[in-house]
Amino acid sequence: MINLFCSLLGLFGCQAQSSKYKTVGVDEFATIIADTTVVRLDVRTANEYAEGHIDGAINIDVLGADFESKALQTLPKEKTIALYCRSGNRSKRAAKILADKGYQVVELSTGYMGWKK
Repeated sequence: MINLFCSLLGLFGCQAQSSKYKTVGVDEFATIIADTTVVRLDVRTANEYAEGHIDGAINIDVLGADFESKALQTLPKEKTIALYCRSGNRSKRAAKILADKGYQVVELSTGYMGWKK
């Protein structure tokens, strides 16, 4: 019984965390970033960014020790932040960090790889 309770608690806990930001597919992401007021954020490394990125995206590496401070200094809280990484893993980490800081965040589920397809 306790195991079942803990499993359900973990399941609902994850859902509550992910509800702080929105994860979308390529088509919906394209529609969202068509709005010029939306900030496009690439959270990959500088080398990955240099190899190709979504037009107009700024780059702040989520794995950098200074990600949070750079993001807080650079990103306007009054605008939606549409972010992505390579495949959708790091972007979820960045989305959680930013959402916890009060940003409205949309995250591309498939990352830049999915975008390029």
